[in-house]
Amino acid sequence: MHPFSLLIKPACADCNLHCAYCFYLDRREMFPAPGPHRMSQAVLEATIRSYLALPLPEHSFAWQGGEPTLMGVEFFRRAVGLQKQYARPGARVSNGLQTNATLIDDEFAELLGRGKFLVGVSLDGPPDLHDRYRRTAGGKGSHAEVLRGIEALGRHGVEFNILTLVSDANVRRPREVYRYLRDSGFLYHQYIPCVEFDPAGGLLPFSVTGEAWGEFLCELFDEWHAADTRRVSIRLFDAVLMYMVEGFRPACTMAPDCRQYFVVEHDGGIYPCDFFVRPELLLGNVVGGDWSALWESEAYRAFGARKGLLHPACGPCAFRTWCAGGCPKERLARGDGARPLSVLCAGWKQFYAHTLDRFRALARQIVAERQGGLDPRRTMR
Repeated sequence: MHPFSLLIKPACADCNLHCAYCFYLDRREMFPAPGPHRMSQAVLEATIRSYLALPLPEHSFAWQGGEPTLMGVEFFRRAVGLQKQYARPGARVSNGLQTNATLIDDEFAELLGRGKFLVGVSLDGPPDLHDRYRRTAGGKGSHAEVLRGIEALGRHGVEFNILTLVSDANVRRPREVYRYLRDSGFLYHQYIPCVEFDPAGGLLPFSVTGEAWGEFLCELFDEWHAADTRRVSIRLFDAVLMYMVEGFRPACTMAPDCRQYFVVEHDGGIYPCDFFVRPELLLGNVVGGDWSALWESEAYRAFGARKGLLHPACGPCAFRTWCAGGCPKERLARGDGARPLSVLCAGWKQFYAHTLDRFRALARQIVAERQGGLDPRRTMR
């Protein structure tokens, strides 16, 4: 069976923050109960038991939201216990947690460290940039609380990286954001473009344009390339290098097919992608479901194939190998039957034109160091 991971939403879109640009908040409207939305013990056990029964080389659980830590520490203690109970001998099981970190205390961090969770913390830069959109329902900024959560993770040796959403708040200040994270000792970064549409298909005000995204990435690369190529890990840059060195595309945005994982919602509903958790894309349920049948289902095949519905301009483009036409969310969200160009197309072209020669030089260095038995000190997550 083809390997896949699970992205689990145990608290649905429920969150203790109310970030203005959150793409998942409206998913609560899909479910009849007003909330809170919480995964039951029965659904949790069915998810873990059925997934670990598959003969995969690795079983990867990614816990997201909303805010997954709303489930409380006992929920995750139970999840780890069930994984130990149902894992086959010698099975490789990994856990990732994406969180705003504001609810992480020492008890939670101790569990995450002991369970070897890799934690992604949402942090958009220094306080004035982060607090522009990442606020509580009452309007209070969350930056200070995020740092307190990070400190708890550090005290318990939890591996974590930083996820920065690039919006209109910080897209013009890439060097400032990068230096703030690096100089704070945060050396593993992931930058995600904020692209959200209004009902008419126009970009919402907090979204980034293709041109702004390109400028952001080019400045980010120049700052990183000047002195930090062996010190700071940036997921996009690592993905480009991994493809050059190993021929493997670790990022779903670079893959030609969108079948990389399944989303499991709090009620056990299974969907093809968290950007496409929609009633019409419900594939099944973990209770009584069959992962093999879901993987082979026509609905999932059709969803994956949509990545290949490229705009005619993509055909001759020299950078199609790298962007694969862009994430369908950025080009199909305005009409599933059309083949529009990604709204970030101009930015991806600018970025790859600006960087590929230097990426190739770095890739040659890595290959030479490996052949010479040296450690290139590249962490490619």
